[in-house]
Amino acid sequence: MIEIAEMLGSQPSLLWDQVKQIGVNHAVAGLPPAQGNDKPWDFMPLVRMKTAFEDAGFTVSAIESSPPMDRLKMGLPGREEELDIVCTMLSNMGRLGIRVWCYNWMAVLNWMRTSSTIPSRGGAMVTGYDHGLMKNAPLTPYGEVPESRMWEALHYFLEKVVPVAQEAGVQLAMHPDDPPLSPLRGIGRIMRSVENFQKLIDLVPSPVSGLTFCQGNFALMTDDQPTAIRHFGKQGKIFFVHFRDVQGYVEKYEETFHDNGPTDMMACLRAYRDIGFEGVLRPDHVPTMAGDRNDQPGYSSIGRLFAVGYIKGLREAVYRER
Repeated sequence: MIEIAEMLGSQPSLLWDQVKQIGVNHAVAGLPPAQGNDKPWDFMPLVRMKTAFEDAGFTVSAIESSPPMDRLKMGLPGREEELDIVCTMLSNMGRLGIRVWCYNWMAVLNWMRTSSTIPSRGGAMVTGYDHGLMKNAPLTPYGEVPESRMWEALHYFLEKVVPVAQEAGVQLAMHPDDPPLSPLRGIGRIMRSVENFQKLIDLVPSPVSGLTFCQGNFALMTDDQPTAIRHFGKQGKIFFVHFRDVQGYVEKYEETFHDNGPTDMMACLRAYRDIGFEGVLRPDHVPTMAGDRNDQPGYSSIGRLFAVGYIKGLREAVYRER
C-alpha cells in the first residue's frame, strides 16, 4: 500500500506532534543544518537528523533538498566540486538507509510563483503563477542558458552520479520544473513534459534513475494523469509522489485544495495502486487557512492536516475496492 508522508523540518516541532497524532509515520526531510566543521551532507549531521526522527517515531523515507548545484545544472566551471558534494551526500544517505533523493534540474530560480495571496475557497490563500507578469522580467546574472546546455549538463551529471547512487542503493527521483515553462528569465527548463521525462529515463538507463510524480506539475503537462502514472509506473520509475492539484493552464494557474481541483484524485490513487507503487506520497502546496500564518506559502500546518485526512480517506476507499 502507498504510504503517506509529510515534509518536516529537521528539529522537533508542534507540526511533528500533530502529524504523528493523525497517523503519519513517514518523514520527508531536508538537509540538516551544518554542525561545527561538518556540512549538511556529511555523515554526522545526517545521522543525528535521522535518529531525531526515529526517536519521535518517524521513518525518514526521502530527502527533498539539494546541496549547491547551479553550476552542475548549467555546465559551468566549478561543477566538479558540486558533483563531489552530491556524491558524498548520496553515499552517506546509503549508509543510513535513506533510499530516495528528490532533486530537480531548475537552475537558479527553482520553483516560482508570481503570487502567494490568491483568495481561494472561503478566503484561504493559495499560490499562483501568471506568465504574463514575467514578459519584461530581467535576465538573471547568468544570461541566456539554452535548453541544449541543460540537457548536456544533465547527461554529464547522470553519467557520474548514477554509479554512486546504485552502489549506495539510493533512488534519484527527478522533480518536474515548476512551472513547466521554458525559458524563465533566460534560463532553459527541460523537465517540463511527459516526453522529456521519458528522455531523462532513457538518457542513462538505470534502476535508480526515475522521477518524483508531482501531480500539480503533471496536471499542466497532460490532461490524463492516470495514464501517465501507469506509463512510468510500468517501467518502475515512480519513486516518490507529490499529491496536489492546480486549476488553469501552464501559463496561468493557481493551487487548489486537494478536494477542490479539476483532477480526479481517486483515479490517480487507483493508478498508483494498479502499478503496485508502495513508496511514499506526501501532500504538497496546501492553501493557508484561517488561523494559520502565510510566512511559508504552500506549507502552513492546518492545510497540511486537512490534506492528510483527505488522502487517508481516498486511500482507504481505493484499497477497499479490491
